[in-house]
Amino acid sequence: MKDDEGRGPPMTDAARESHEADGRQEVYAAHEADLRQEADTAHDARLDATRGASGHATPAAARDTHRDIPRDTLPDASRRRFLSAGALLVSFTLLPRPRAAFAQSPASTTTEAGTFTATAPNLPGSLKISPQLDAWIRVDPAGKVTVCTGKAELGTGIRTAFLQLAAEQLDIEPHAITLITADTGETPNEGYTAGSHSVADSGTAIFNAAAQVRALLLQSAAAQLRVDAATLTTQDGEIVAPDGRRLSYGDAVRGANLHQAARPGVLLKPPAQFQVVGRTLRRVDIPGKVTGGASYIQDMRPPGMLHARVVRPPAYGATLASVDTARIESLPGVVKVVHDGSYLAVVADDEWRAIVAMRELMDAAHWQAGPPLPDPATIHETLMKLPAREIGVADQRGSAAPAVRTLDARYSKPYMTHGSIGPSCALARWDNGSLTVWSHTQGVFPLREGIAEMLSLPKDNVRCIHVEGSGCYGHNSSDDVAADAALIARALPGRTIRVQLMREQEHLWEPFGPAMITHATASLDANGTIVDWRYELWSNTHNNRIDNAGRLLPAQLLAQPFTPAPPQPIPMPEGGGDRNSIPLYRLPNLYVQHHFLPDMPIRVSAMRSLGAHMNIFAIESLMDELALAAQADPVEFRLKHLDDPRARDVIQLAAQRFGWQKRVLQRVPHATPPLRAGAGGTSRGVGFAFAKYKNLMAYCAVAIEIAVDRDTGRVDIERVVAAIDCGQIVNPDGVRNQIEGGILQTTSWTLYEATAFDTRHITSYDWSTYPIMRFSSVPKRVDVHLIDRPGMPFLGVGEAAQGPAAAVLANAIADATGARIRDLPLAGARLKAALA
Repeated sequence: MKDDEGRGPPMTDAARESHEADGRQEVYAAHEADLRQEADTAHDARLDATRGASGHATPAAARDTHRDIPRDTLPDASRRRFLSAGALLVSFTLLPRPRAAFAQSPASTTTEAGTFTATAPNLPGSLKISPQLDAWIRVDPAGKVTVCTGKAELGTGIRTAFLQLAAEQLDIEPHAITLITADTGETPNEGYTAGSHSVADSGTAIFNAAAQVRALLLQSAAAQLRVDAATLTTQDGEIVAPDGRRLSYGDAVRGANLHQAARPGVLLKPPAQFQVVGRTLRRVDIPGKVTGGASYIQDMRPPGMLHARVVRPPAYGATLASVDTARIESLPGVVKVVHDGSYLAVVADDEWRAIVAMRELMDAAHWQAGPPLPDPATIHETLMKLPAREIGVADQRGSAAPAVRTLDARYSKPYMTHGSIGPSCALARWDNGSLTVWSHTQGVFPLREGIAEMLSLPKDNVRCIHVEGSGCYGHNSSDDVAADAALIARALPGRTIRVQLMREQEHLWEPFGPAMITHATASLDANGTIVDWRYELWSNTHNNRIDNAGRLLPAQLLAQPFTPAPPQPIPMPEGGGDRNSIPLYRLPNLYVQHHFLPDMPIRVSAMRSLGAHMNIFAIESLMDELALAAQADPVEFRLKHLDDPRARDVIQLAAQRFGWQKRVLQRVPHATPPLRAGAGGTSRGVGFAFAKYKNLMAYCAVAIEIAVDRDTGRVDIERVVAAIDCGQIVNPDGVRNQIEGGILQTTSWTLYEATAFDTRHITSYDWSTYPIMRFSSVPKRVDVHLIDRPGMPFLGVGEAAQGPAAAVLANAIADATGARIRDLPLAGARLKAALA
């Protein structure tokens, strides 16, 4: 299970006004046009080439797109050696630091990845915001190739994909490339690794920059060899002349200037000539993870390191009344207690002593209670009563036949925990007024800004380096623990400080995925066609990232506390709580309203897919309910309302590979014994759901077969079939990893997960109080089928399955039992109650 989430500084007033305007549809249309301009002219021919005899798009596996690249192309595991030996402390200092030209300009365009000015708007991907070629690709006189990206590896496999993209255009082996990720001292500022933007933005930049660097090397070689550049070829880091003479990239770069802006319209290698892109390169991060190597920040153990543990307040708003630190500082191995206002931490010479001292410090601290939390039994009603900032998402009126039937439904989801397997961890070192922080943050540049403000340092005195953490899935506690490490390191100059949260601290204090409630009304005409759709949603922010130091929890606890920046919505077409609230279906009358709730009774922020998980769950559940009302097959009903040919291809492929048989969901099939109210036994059902993530990124359709135990409320998943279209595929196995992981994680969310709390504090502090799906409950089989579109833009895939995989479970449960459950989570007591 993998992830990406985040955003940058607050919107400008102009951006906010644009966000609230009624012309939201025009914004979406303009963004869609940008993608189509590059791609649509080639769509028909490429689609014909990928169709099988049945007329359905043929999955990638049938077109030889997942042939393995030999294992000897893997980069070696030097990063792991850095981690285990502490050499990561200096491993990034050998390369030239980025020039000032790489710095970002003030905010103008907001996506989930951040807020940037497009200094070169006619360039593709992240070249728009960082156009210098050597910000991305560097070649030294020895021929060593270094690729830089501002994106962070979160377990999604982007390191492998970026190596493939660069290697393809440079005509070198992936293992010959050194890749540097997310380091404020070395890489471009790409904001957050979030919103499934990594390959679409950074990958596109690397792909194009690599092609231009190769062209510059060819020009230099042509001058040195006194031949026409058009006659030269490249192979394994060498340039070959027609007469057989060879020049290394290191020799060629001596006459090439890579410190120049990229140009638009670069000639890329045609997809028919790809040798690396479109094939499975085994992921470079996996060997260490499966063999116990030092793969995560939690594994870092540099020499001379000190261990720290923090003490958090017992509840939101609680303040420290008194504490006896002298007794704690006298404990064996304790180096220092850090006390500033309500902020408490203890540092020791080994980890166990730090944990013992932390427990003693907890007992020594006395707290003044904070304000109460809302009643969990009525939390959704409470949300609907909070002051709201009204955002019109869509309001279009068209001609349609009279409505003959209207359905009205309410759907909800609870607060949810990210559930990262490894509690958040960070390291920091303070030397001579400068700070270095190692963090599994999703945004090293925003983290640098927040820490610099918190410590009253110039931002150039703070360097943040990303190291992968053991689990992410959105805005967990990684930024907070990095701020902890920074504060403690300042108190102990010249020592490397390691801070790791305890499990209960991670569960109790992370920013949760927001609770949401939606209300949907839809009408059918006499022909079973949707003629009107009205949808309202209530949600807090889905993005409480670092806009200022006050967004960092430790900064809020200081004696002179920092105030968090006011929460802001992410503007469409990306969206936050309203992400995917506009159905992709043909709807002549459409109204969507977002009731944005600035007040947060519980701390929340980004969780994988943001509001798309809930909105697609609601939309696709209602589509099945409408199909039933229209006495139509659910798959045919969706196709009837879709014009997008790629959406239709994905739906048809998933249905075909699943073996979907035309059905009208008016009875419960496959019941043993025949179902009746209160009957026990096992019921089998099938379901279907579809979405295009953000209506901008990857298309995903999911079909599922389940068995429901009516006595226990247990749901067993017999098989899942998914189809995905993410444009040009870089690494087929990487795409499958993302969809499989998304399905597994969403199954856990949808069936089991809910953050528990009472009116005093959060109560789900460990895995027993916050249950997740066990290995015994994973689907028995998951098949993912790919539609490859060579030469088309890369479409983000990391969160594409989250919404459909939620709705498909609700639809299958309704098919199996006749019970339509609209509130998450679905399984267990809620399902038993629905069947009683």
